[in-house]
Amino acid sequence: MLGPNAEEMTARARADLRIGTPVAVVSDDVGGIAVSSEMISADRLGALRAISDTLDLVITARRAETLQARAYDGDIARLVLDTDMSFEHVHAITDPSFALRNPLMGPFPSRRDGNAAPQRLAVRLTRTARLLPSVVFASATADAVRDLAKANSLTLIDDKIMAQADDTALELTCVSSARVPLVVSKDAHVHVFRPNNGEEEHYAIEIGRPDRAQPVLSRLHSACFTGDLIGSLKCDCGPQLRAALEQISKTGSGVLLYLNQEGRGIGLANKMRAYSLQDQGYDTVEANHRLGFEDDERDFRIGAKILTSLGFSSVHLMTNNPGKVAGMNAAGVHVETREPLIVGENAHNVKYLKTKAAKSGHIL
Repeated sequence: MLGPNAEEMTARARADLRIGTPVAVVSDDVGGIAVSSEMISADRLGALRAISDTLDLVITARRAETLQARAYDGDIARLVLDTDMSFEHVHAITDPSFALRNPLMGPFPSRRDGNAAPQRLAVRLTRTARLLPSVVFASATADAVRDLAKANSLTLIDDKIMAQADDTALELTCVSSARVPLVVSKDAHVHVFRPNNGEEEHYAIEIGRPDRAQPVLSRLHSACFTGDLIGSLKCDCGPQLRAALEQISKTGSGVLLYLNQEGRGIGLANKMRAYSLQDQGYDTVEANHRLGFEDDERDFRIGAKILTSLGFSSVHLMTNNPGKVAGMNAAGVHVETREPLIVGENAHNVKYLKTKAAKSGHIL
């Protein structure tokens, strides 16, 4: 087969949205043309207005709550886009980190009639593309959407494609492995795992020769550019990474999974937006909600999948997060013990750590 399969079509749709290209979406026999709200331009907004009289700014219920808008569709809200609303105003509504420069006047009337399934599917795509979870959506009949997609060479995503992509979302392939001597251990190997759906690669750092028949000392570490690489004091990620590697080395063997789920799964750009909101007085969870995300967007099943593919079925898990313990157990990797990893507190991250304990249940 020369044409793209469901995984490849979804990956193409994510890439299109990231560069501001429209994507055609069909669900439950209705559909529309979607453009990422943060990427939309004046020309694209005008083009959407030309093809539909029903234009909505679709946001998550979390974002709607901060705007005091009604989310009649449960997890999303369809804000009716005025005919004179500019693309700059769309950006301001979508991205709260610029709220001080672009005060939102409101009110924001929400659409409550019709089927919101295609809009929901489009927002899901932006979320997995690490964009703000919001689209400008021009509604049309399913047949009209298919015609527009064909005439304009747009990627077309429907329920069937999305369902097939979901079925294979956790399929990963170990594409390469090599010995990498580390400061903490000269006997270390790095395994690179590539998701079949085109998302970012993840890494397993294996130290020593862990016995596959015994629980392995392990940590699921989410990528943190700021903490791990440039020494940010806003979090405890860098110290946790180094402490976990040192503990594995002292024990003699273990596996550290480095999962590319930056910013609790929202991506580095959105994490910086959250930091901007934190500077305005919001805590970590509140900042995520204002951006339209949930408290934690990570998928810990990825870590379980990698451990299983490496031959492990149980772990001694280094974490302060009971959510990781629950995630591993639910995904079929038994957590024999939880090993605390309490390091890295400083004057700049005290509030961050208190929020972890109070709102995310971390044991600190």
